[in-house]
Order: sequence, then structure tokens, then C-alpha cells
Amino acid sequence: MTVVVGVDGAGRTRRLDEIAATAAGAALRVIPPVGTLDEVAAQLATAAADGRLVLVDDAHRLGADELRLLAATARRGVAMVVARRPTIDSAELADLDEAVGARGAVEQLEPLGVEEVTALIAAVTGRPAGVDASAAVHAASAGLPAVAVAVALAPRGVPSPALVARVQRRMALLDPAVAGLARVLALRLDLADDVLAAASELDGPSGGQIGTGGSGQRVSLAGAMRALRDEGLLVPGSESMIPAIADALLVELPAAERRRVHEAIARALVGSGSDALAAATQLRAARALIPDAAAVYRAAGDRMRFSDPASAIGWYDDALDSGAAPATVAAGRAEAAAQLGLPIDVGLSVAPEDADRLVLADGAVHAHQGRADRAAEALAGAAPPGPDLAVPSLLAVGRVDTARAAVASAAVANAAGAVAVRRLAEAALVAAADPAAAVPLFIEAAEGLERTPPAAVLPDTAHALGALMAATAGDVASAEHLLERAIAAGVGGPVFLERHRLLLGWVRLRAGRYDTAVAELGRLAQTQLPGRERFLFAAISAGIARRSGDVARLRDAWAGIEPALARRAVDLFVIEPVEELAVAATRLRRYVRVEPVLAALDDIVEGLGRPAAWAVAVGWIRVQVAIAAEDADAAVVAARRLEAAAAQRLGAVGGAGIGARQRAQCAAAILWARVLDGDVDADAAVAVAEDLAAVELPWEGSRLVGQAAIRISDAAAARRLLERARDLSSAEVTAADGRTETQQGGLSEREVEVARMVLDGGTYREIGARLFISPKTVEHHVARIRTKLGATSRAEFVAALRTVLRGSDQPE
Repeated sequence: MTVVVGVDGAGRTRRLDEIAATAAGAALRVIPPVGTLDEVAAQLATAAADGRLVLVDDAHRLGADELRLLAATARRGVAMVVARRPTIDSAELADLDEAVGARGAVEQLEPLGVEEVTALIAAVTGRPAGVDASAAVHAASAGLPAVAVAVALAPRGVPSPALVARVQRRMALLDPAVAGLARVLALRLDLADDVLAAASELDGPSGGQIGTGGSGQRVSLAGAMRALRDEGLLVPGSESMIPAIADALLVELPAAERRRVHEAIARALVGSGSDALAAATQLRAARALIPDAAAVYRAAGDRMRFSDPASAIGWYDDALDSGAAPATVAAGRAEAAAQLGLPIDVGLSVAPEDADRLVLADGAVHAHQGRADRAAEALAGAAPPGPDLAVPSLLAVGRVDTARAAVASAAVANAAGAVAVRRLAEAALVAAADPAAAVPLFIEAAEGLERTPPAAVLPDTAHALGALMAATAGDVASAEHLLERAIAAGVGGPVFLERHRLLLGWVRLRAGRYDTAVAELGRLAQTQLPGRERFLFAAISAGIARRSGDVARLRDAWAGIEPALARRAVDLFVIEPVEELAVAATRLRRYVRVEPVLAALDDIVEGLGRPAAWAVAVGWIRVQVAIAAEDADAAVVAARRLEAAAAQRLGAVGGAGIGARQRAQCAAAILWARVLDGDVDADAAVAVAEDLAAVELPWEGSRLVGQAAIRISDAAAARRLLERARDLSSAEVTAADGRTETQQGGLSEREVEVARMVLDGGTYREIGARLFISPKTVEHHVARIRTKLGATSRAEFVAALRTVLRGSDQPE
């Protein structure tokens, strides 16, 4: 007595044959359709009398009377084997199952493993199967023997004709509602039960769409799944269709019918209220480019336009391909494009409620292109947060009164990121007068933007502006902190990744560490950058060329430098990069490019009311240009103007906006003019150079003492000045080909020497005496070492030194 249970195609008949082969004598086979009930009864009586085995195949297809007769026969002790599908759908079949199973065994036919499929392929094809071929057949058939045979016998890459014919027969016999579910499952989408039911017009798990079968009765999703499982169409243990079966079904599905299925799925997804992105993903997988899907694609684009703008553009394109009106996606697509650094068309027709979104995106693009004036015009006239976003651009071009009015008139909207944007505007207002005082405010704004990004494209980030202000104040640590956070968090989208990375290279370049800048130049050499970043790239190129002492390299860089100056797209926040470009132009005798740019900066600073920090910054550029031109008279004039600007501010407001960096620049400008005129005070030159290095201008300090060394008549003083120049420029040494020397823990050779002596317990005076440098120079070295190692306490500093020096003592 045995009950053999398996889905269609699992090998039920084959198993009956195997059992029959072991029986004594011929077995009686009962296979639907059978004769009359009397004929079946007579056959069973004869089998009982002869002691023959009764084999019942496809018991689930027998009528109630035949099942009752078989059950009674089994209970009389007649040996019987029954094969059926997994689902028991009638009391009579259950009774037969109990009559046989209670006295014998129940065999559950499981799917074949890969090794069994390998043996099956060899048996049906007459040749051994390779590992890859067996695995492919197993994956396509889910281990169902009948499907595996059909796949193995079909040409590779072509749906099995035998399987296609089998699926056609099954689909014709299935209840229409069950067949509808099969067509949806054939698309192999990851749909929720309620969506499956609605798309297939079935009674869903929670009382959703109601469908009726051919009998007029309601068909549930669970019932339809059971029917497909019994038919051998589903992967065992799942509700997914067997891949080869799905391929065969889709082959015979007409294009019109497939479109109807897509439309049904789209309607079901829209009606389900499911997550827009998940729904859009399923619709795309179904290749559903139909009107019902357009709204879902548009919603997915809106959802992703700030977090993944490239994907968002794809969703908007799908919406357009599905028949969405262009005006409904124009604003969102523009926002996504702006975050990718792509141009946008402001002439597009947009829905009235989206008009300001397009204006904000346009203003941001102008800012990305380095056109602060145009960005300010676009943003200031838009709805919130436009006025707040306009403030940095307004200040960048010197329109301080308009910026203040924008902040005063713009109420903080109750929208995502609005408070952080207001903090950004307030920080920019402070920066226009005092960059150092604005740094903490930019850090606060940056933290707010990270927590709650605004629903608008940013013209600039608090991280970038804060880093620029920190660098202007000589606070490199804060600048690096802001930029590293921005890069890690992806603040502002892809268009800002290059900006933040370039700014990090720029900040480190100015502080005497060139590796990041050199790496960025190499990485972006063939990249099309927005105008603002092209300007910064040109400034870094000029800075590296100057610091490498390679005039040929500077000439090569001029191809990128000249267009940056020719655009005259300069503003308050690029004053220091302008310095590199202006000096490079002067070194190459391209004077015509310098004065118009400096005049534009003068106008901007004048518009701000000539705040000391910015007046000194522009004055410092003029000093550097005069030095590059070796024009002592011009250097004196520029230095006196710079000193006068600082002195006026010191007298008027007690020094507001005058920080250590500005004081060091003023002192250096006066001394440098004297040096160019041949009046050299070695001690003063070293002191001023050390002050410059302390405010993160080591290269300028090195140049100052270097020029003093070549103009002084005292040989001993000249050697001391040259030694100091070498110290100041040795933080990193960049070769002419752009390669940077590898140094232990980022420390120069001299810094390693100082570090060893610090660990040995030497005082600044003792270390200075041994190295023939001043105690103040030793102090400066120690401060730089501490910064590079990131040590915040003496214990951390000593531990870090031991780690670094342990590595440096290893033999090469």
C-alpha cells in the first residue's frame, strides 16, 4: 500500500512503473478516463481474486463514485498504489488517501538535485552532461523531471517546443482566473499578494479584487496558487514560476495580451498605494510603458531626484515614454539634471505649481557655472527658500544690502531643510564682514543640511563655503573637517562631489600639503567640470606648477588658466584662488589678464563696505603680483594700501575682521617690499615667515625668506635664511612631473628629526641648538606635526609619534 504524491511532471507515472516492475504478475492500471462504474468494479473484483496489484494514476481526476469504490476495495485488503497531486480537493479523494495511506506508506516526490539532473540528461540524450550544462538545466527546470527532460532536449537558448506545447495545453484547460495569474507570474516580478490578486482579477488575501472562475465561483489567490502548483508550473516551495515554464508561456503570449497584462499590473500597483519606487521598479521590469504607469514613474523620479538624480532622470524618461505630459516632469527632471552638473532648459513648459522649482534649479546651475550674479538674480526672485539661497551669491558679488533685505523679507518656510538654509544665509552674512567669525555658523548650517536636506538644488553647500572661510582665516583643520564630512555624506549630490574634493585639495595645497591636489589634477584631467570647478582646477594647476618651480609646467597649465581669467567670473569666495591665477599670469607676462580681474574684486569688496579681511585679501594679491613681477615700487604701493586698509579697520571698530592671518599678511607685505628694495633684516624676515606659516601660508613664508637670502650680503645670515626657507617648503616636495615624495606618516624629513628629539625629551631650545634653528621654529614644527597626526592631547601626541617613528626606523 503506497500513496505517491507529486505535482504534474514530478514523475508520478514513472514511480508507478517502478513499483509495478517489482510486483508479482501483471498489475491492474486504473487511469482516467475509465469505463463505467460497473466495468471498474468488475476489474477490481478480478484483481482481488487473482491477488494482483492495483495501480491508480491521477487519482485526483477520478469521479466521486470511482474514488469511493477504490477506497472500499483498499479496505478489503487489495494491494493498491495511488498517485495524486498534492492538493486533496474532495472528501472522496481524502477517504481513498486514508484507506491506502493508513495501511502503507506515503511517498512525496521531491525535485531532483543537480547530480540527479546530470544523470537524467545523460539518459535522455545519450551523452554525458557538463557541470555548467547540468546546472543550467537544473536552474531552468527547478529540478522537475518532465521540465528538465524538455529543456535538455531543446536547442540551447531556445524555449523547448515540447514545453511550449505542454504549457499551451495547460493554459487552455486552466480556469480563466488561474490562467490570468499564470500570465502575471510569468513576468517574474516581485509583486505583493494584493497586487497579484488585483492584476489577476482574483479574490485577494484581504478582500481585494474578486474574480470568478469558469464555474462562476469566486477564485481566491491562494486557490489559484494551489492550482498552479499542482499543475507543476511553480518552483517547489515557492510562489514563483519555473523559469523554463515562464519562458514557454511568454513565447506563446501574443503582444496584445502581454500589453493587457502590463496594464493590469500597472493599475493594480497604482491602486495598491504601494511605495512608488518599488512599484516603478516592477513596472520597468515588466516593460510597462503605458499611461497607467506614467504617474508611478514620475513619483519614483520625484522620490529620487535629490538622493539619486541619475536614476531619477531615468524614471522621468520612463514617465515621458509612458505618455506623461512633459510639463508634469519638467521641474523634477531639471532638479535632477542640475545635481548632475547638466544644463537645463528654463524655457520648458511646467505646471504652474512647479514654476519656482525650475527657477531655483536654474539659479543653482548659474552658481555651479561660477556666475554668482546670475544665480543671485534668479534665486532672489523665487519663492522660499529662494531668497535665503540667494544670499551667498548676492554677497559674492558685493550686494550686501540686497542680501540683508532678502534675509529680512524671507520667512522661514515650514519645509524640509528650511531652517538649515536660513542658517546658511545668516552665516554668509557674517562671512561678508568677518570670515573667521562665520566658520562656527557654517559648521552649524552644515550639520543641519546633513540632517535635513532641503527640497531644492543647492547653489553651494555650507561645507564648501565654510571651508573657504576657514581657509581664509588660516583654520585648515576646520576646513578639512567640513569637506571630509561633505564627501562622506554626499552632500548636495554628484555635482558637489568634485567641488568638495577639489576644495580639499586646494585647502591642503595652501597649507603646504600637495598630495591631494596632485591626485585631483590627475583624476580630473579629462573630466568636463562646471565653470566654478574649472576655475578651481586652474588655480590648483597654477599652484602646483609654481610650487614645483617648473616654468614649463606653468606654461602648460596656462591653457586652462587663461580661460578661467578671461571669463572674469570672479566673486568674493574665489579671492584666494584668484591669487594663484593672477601670479601665474604675471610670471608668464600675461599682464592683460590680471588687472580686470583685480578691478572686479575691488568693486565687490567696495560693495561690501571694504571689510578688513577681504580688503586685505585683495591687497595681498596685488602684493604677490608685484613680487612676481619683481616690481619693488609696485610692491611698496600695494603694501601701503594693504596696511592702510587694515589700520583703518583697526582704528574704526577695534579690529573686527582682522585676524592673525590678516595681520601676518600685512606685516609680510611691508617687509617683502623692503626686501625687494634690498633692505633685508634677517631676523625680521624669519619672524614674519614663521607668522605666515602659523596661519597656514608656509609657501609664502618660504618665498619671503628665500628672496631675503639672495639679497642679503651676510653669508651666514643667507645660509640661515635658506635653511629656514627649506624647512618651510619641506612639508611635502612635489616633483616636476607631479609625483609627491612619500614621507613617514605625512611628516617631512626635518619634522621626523624634530619628532625624534621631542620623544627624547628635548626642549625647544635644545632641539633648536642641535638643528641650528630658532626655538620658535621648533615650536612651529611641533605644532604642524601635532596637526598632521591629529593628536588632541599630549598623551595622544606621544603615542602617535611612537607609532610613526617605529615605522620610520624599519630598514628599507
